[in-house]
Amino acid sequence: MIKKYIGVWLAILSISCSSDDDGIVEDGNWVQRADFAGENRSGAVAFVIGDQAFVGLGFDGDDYLNDFFIYSPAQNNWSSQAVTFPEVDTSTVFPGIARTGAVAFAIGEIGYVGTGFDGDDELRDFYAYDSRNNTWSQIEDFPGTPRTNAVAFVLDGLGYVGTGFDGSEVQDFFIYDPATNSWNAIVGLPRRVEQAVSMVINNEAYVVTGIDDGLNETTIFSQRGDNAWGQLNDIDDEDLAGDLEIPRNSAVSFVIGDFGFITTGIRTSNLVSTWAYEPGIDAWEERTSFEGAPRSDAISFTVNGRAFVGLGRNSSTRFDDLWEFFPDEELDEDD
Repeated sequence: MIKKYIGVWLAILSISCSSDDDGIVEDGNWVQRADFAGENRSGAVAFVIGDQAFVGLGFDGDDYLNDFFIYSPAQNNWSSQAVTFPEVDTSTVFPGIARTGAVAFAIGEIGYVGTGFDGDDELRDFYAYDSRNNTWSQIEDFPGTPRTNAVAFVLDGLGYVGTGFDGSEVQDFFIYDPATNSWNAIVGLPRRVEQAVSMVINNEAYVVTGIDDGLNETTIFSQRGDNAWGQLNDIDDEDLAGDLEIPRNSAVSFVIGDFGFITTGIRTSNLVSTWAYEPGIDAWEERTSFEGAPRSDAISFTVNGRAFVGLGRNSSTRFDDLWEFFPDEELDEDD
């Protein structure tokens, strides 16, 4: 039973940056890693089990994709390892159709993938990948409307999926319990939003950025797993901090230690700016910009405290590169 708790959020916004004499932020360093083994793509998903990241699905500009590849940060290499997704109904391959804009999360040794868009329709089917025996199986369908561009995260061993686009922006949220293979509705986000990002910092989830009624969302919400949402400071409060270029959509997020990060995405154009969020004081700090090409619809994942960003698109150009971010290092343009 999820405890019902109404949070009171008291926070201040502070901004600080490290920069050189030219005003370029150099707090953090990006290092390019091995290129993705599959086709260049955008709108893919990623989930992490143990020491490996599983990355797949998406759109290459011509076709919706249903293959998956595994990245090992320790070896800095990719493999396909029998997780390709032909559309056949067996226990060893993904039974769903190719798609983009899906969500994914992992609980223990099982990854979960669902929702998305197949080129014609929004989707609500959901699947589980058991890494112990390399098998896929279909689980209970997502109970909300078919949708794409939702967010997902995990708190206390439960999967949370919500928001997104089902013909218009939506705000509802549902929890998946793997022990019972069942979904339950919880209180929805206070605003309708799609193409947002989520991040879990110290067992508290945050939903930020995205599109609300066609505009870049400027509000951040938090969730403690208690069926209540707390609203934090707007991320473009010009009275406090000026135009921070934090509002955006189709970005990526990741967590390292006590900080959440957002990077890439679209505002009026594709972005590379990177921002760190400190939840204790509800504060944002600019970090070194993503060193790859500006892009949206990328993927991100964190393995053993190491954060990676890659793939995505800039207009019709799609990417296969992968970058690792080191938040405590200074920019090194030669690495």
